[in-house]
This record gives sequence, structure tokens and C-alpha cells, in this order.
Amino acid sequence: MNAAAGGIGVLDLQGGVQEHLDHLRRIGVAGRPVKHAAELAGLAGLIIPGGESTCLSRLLTIFGLREAIEQAYCNGLKLWGTCAGAILLARENIGETPYFGLIDIAVNRNAFGSQLDSFNREARALKVAPNPIPLTFIRAPKIVRIGAGVQALLKLDDYIAAAEDDQILVTVFHPELTPSLAFHRYFARKCGLDVTEADDAGLDPDWTPQSWTRFSPHI
Repeated sequence: MNAAAGGIGVLDLQGGVQEHLDHLRRIGVAGRPVKHAAELAGLAGLIIPGGESTCLSRLLTIFGLREAIEQAYCNGLKLWGTCAGAILLARENIGETPYFGLIDIAVNRNAFGSQLDSFNREARALKVAPNPIPLTFIRAPKIVRIGAGVQALLKLDDYIAAAEDDQILVTVFHPELTPSLAFHRYFARKCGLDVTEADDAGLDPDWTPQSWTRFSPHI
């Protein structure tokens, strides 16, 4: 696989699919939804979006995508898991059975509590962007351990909120639900793709929480 030749897919089973695709369009990267194994062909990267990790794991199995993603990963496909996607990629899921187990981190699922405990904040991830990035946490997990070969990109309080190894990026928050394009640019570059330039904040002034609806066939 020539990773630099393809675009980025977004797993299209549940969660913030169109929001991620909207952010990819804003940075000038070709993005496409992925629901079937054949749609992985030619991609440089795949985003596994937030949603509900147990539901996503069942759907991945039903659609026959687990083995296909694992094989594509072995062939060089870069992966980014946001929130539930990070849980699925983690090698250890405290108190539960891990799913892919591809990145050496331990996560604590629903560490912040229920949906009512969701929140927003800002923080600096200097490898990603020089200025504070807005972060949205929705029933988020915490990364409580990273192993050899894994780098913490963002530490908050008593947990890690973003981490990576050579091939995988994980974030416990939802960058696609904010005007910041910083993490999407970072992942695209990790995939070897060219992206549009940005100001230091990495914010798109034209973005609104409803921007993604322009691209949804269901709206």
C-alpha cells in the first residue's frame, strides 16, 4: 500500500461520521465513509469515530470489518480512534475485554460518568498546535497507562487525553465537534498527506455545529 497516495476513510457504522468528513474536506483531504471491507482499498488512514464502543464492536464483526481493518493495518494503514474508537484500539480496557488491542495503552471506559457529565475545555497539545485547542468530552474514557513506543500528546489532570505510536493516534475527546482542525491536520500529516495551511489556533471561522449537515444524505 502506498499510504501517501490515498485519502482518509471514516468508519461508517455509528457515531460522528459526517462531522469527521466535514473536517477532512476543510483541510483539503479526500475523505470517504467506510462500511465494507472493499472500501479500505487505497486509503492512507482510517478514523474510527466516537459512538458506543460495545455497539461498534458488534457492528464491526457483523460487517466483517474487524479482520479487514487488522489486515490493512498490517499493510501500513494509519488509524485514529476518537473516544469509542480509542477504546476499541486499546490493548487494555480495564474490567472489560479489549477489541483490536493494537496500541499499547490502557483505557478506563466511561471514566467521567454519564452523558450528563460531558464537558468542554481548552488545552495545549504542543506537538499538534501551538495554541490552546478546544476539546469536547462526551462519556469519555481516560487513558490511564501508555506502554513502550507510545507517546502522550496531551496530559490533563490525572489522565492522558491523546496519545500515539508510529501508526495509531488516539484521542478520548471529539475534535470533530469543535471548530478546530488541528488534530485532523495532524492525522493527515501522519498519513503522509498534504493539507491546507492554518493559523496558529487551527480554527475554521466558518464552522458551526450544523456544518456537517450540508453533506449528510439523511438531512
